[in-house]
Amino acid sequence: MFRWSRCLFILALLTAGSHSAAAETAPAAALPVGTVAAQKKAIDTALDFVGRVEAVSRVEVRARVTGYLDAVLFKEGELVAEGAPLYRIEPDLFEAAVRQAEGALERTRAAETLAAIQLQRAQDLLDRNSGTVVARDQARAALEQSQGAVMGDEASLRTAQINLGYTKILSPIAGRIGRTSVTKGNVVGPDSGVLTSIVSQDPMYVAFPVSQREFLRVQQSGAHLDRSKIAVRIQFSDGTTYDQLGRVNFVNISVDRTTDTVLVRASMPNPAGTLRDGQLVKVALQTGAPVEKVMVPQAALIADQGGVYVFVVEDGRAVIRRVKLGSGGTGPDAIVDEGLSGGELVIVDGLQRVRPGIAVRANPIAQSASGI
Repeated sequence: MFRWSRCLFILALLTAGSHSAAAETAPAAALPVGTVAAQKKAIDTALDFVGRVEAVSRVEVRARVTGYLDAVLFKEGELVAEGAPLYRIEPDLFEAAVRQAEGALERTRAAETLAAIQLQRAQDLLDRNSGTVVARDQARAALEQSQGAVMGDEASLRTAQINLGYTKILSPIAGRIGRTSVTKGNVVGPDSGVLTSIVSQDPMYVAFPVSQREFLRVQQSGAHLDRSKIAVRIQFSDGTTYDQLGRVNFVNISVDRTTDTVLVRASMPNPAGTLRDGQLVKVALQTGAPVEKVMVPQAALIADQGGVYVFVVEDGRAVIRRVKLGSGGTGPDAIVDEGLSGGELVIVDGLQRVRPGIAVRANPIAQSASGI
């Protein structure tokens, strides 16, 4: 009986030992992670800047004569054509000034006619030896004085007519008109300041400063760029991209000493009036043909003291890949210049539990869901 019990005890020990060894050697379950394949995409070679929209023409409308404002003839914020009436100043006094100048001119012209007749008479008498040279010269001087008076009165009449024309304030350019600073019944004049402003609409300029570092970068790349062939694309503050393409038309001849930048300007079509004077935009200069770059979601990037890295799935395990990011990534995407060649399964979901070398099970995520 004792021998049988001893056998059972030894058998139990052996059985327990075998179960313990099996538990120790059993592989851990693979951690499920969401992955996205690193993709190669054609990326525009672009330089990014911050710029501001400027109207090609901007006019401040002012009164050129003094008088009571009789009418405001436009709606604020609307488009106006060149030559469209904007304001009207009471014309009565100016019309009277024109008539007065016309009367003065008629008098001097009559005096001129009389002086011419007297000169001719004095000359006839002199020719018949009945007159004197002095009388003829005096008549000639009187005629010349009359002619000078006529010229002065003609200028006065022209001035009165011009001032009368200034009572109708017309739009000097076509564009969008701003808010009026005066209303009907107020006295306006040259000292009244700006009555309203008009900015042209199509095309528009986009001006942006370019640092010397960017210029040097282009030079060091060996690129010889024709500025007329550099395509310009702009992006609004809400992230949307403008549907028109512009061209660089001006590079300033000197560097701003305070900012060490050069002002560059592009001309942008604005057929729908989308661009507004003074608008802040993001400017992208497309300096060459698109280049293939590896793209990964921003969600896959991890930073530490050694730089930036991602986890990729290799042979069922999580492996660290150090990467060097490039410029030009937008939104949820990042450009990888070094570290990935495309096609690698990059972990984007479940990174909190991932450790180097841990067994993982890749679950592909749709590209739209990953942000690529």
